[in-house]
Amino acid sequence: MNPEIKRGNYAKEEGEAVLREHEYDGIQEFDQKLPNWWLFTFYGAIVWFVVYWGLYYHTKVYSTDQEKIIASVTALQEKKDAELSATLATLDDATLIGKWATDPAIVAAGEATYTINCVACHAADLSSTMDVAGNKIPLPGRSLVDGVWEYGSKPMDIFKIINQGTPVDAAGLNGAKMVAWGQSISPKQIAEVTAFIISKNPKDFGG
Repeated sequence: MNPEIKRGNYAKEEGEAVLREHEYDGIQEFDQKLPNWWLFTFYGAIVWFVVYWGLYYHTKVYSTDQEKIIASVTALQEKKDAELSATLATLDDATLIGKWATDPAIVAAGEATYTINCVACHAADLSSTMDVAGNKIPLPGRSLVDGVWEYGSKPMDIFKIINQGTPVDAAGLNGAKMVAWGQSISPKQIAEVTAFIISKNPKDFGG
């Protein structure tokens, strides 16, 4: 059974239907009181928003998305710096040549990392060329088996150039510069790649 329709501005009781006084262009509007559960939910949401807004923006209870990202990036960089320091503490030219480059497991790990990250510029055979129908097509990177070490011929020089990339003040090869791989792979992986390169150049490193 439909509730009795009254004229007025607003409904005051639950279940009451009011035909509002105003009318425009022949259009009239009904008003009914909203259920209490709906009103409590609505007002509760407003209160929660105000409380949460205050806690989020004006206290340290919650971290903003920007703060979370900065903290994550900072923690990641600190972890990388710690790994690099730990690796460098036990790494030198002699260790790379005599221990790392002579360990088949380390060399294999370095080759795996090289295959994933370095082949596109330096080729699988480290020659920085690609064979196309019998023709050698140069790739962007420098050859790693021609005996020429542009930025230092010591094992730690190679480790450094892989870790930090082409020096800022260097022109690179035909304008192409190597990225700082230390931003995407670990110091241990860089040392393994260095060992792999050393193993492929026994004449240059006394192997």
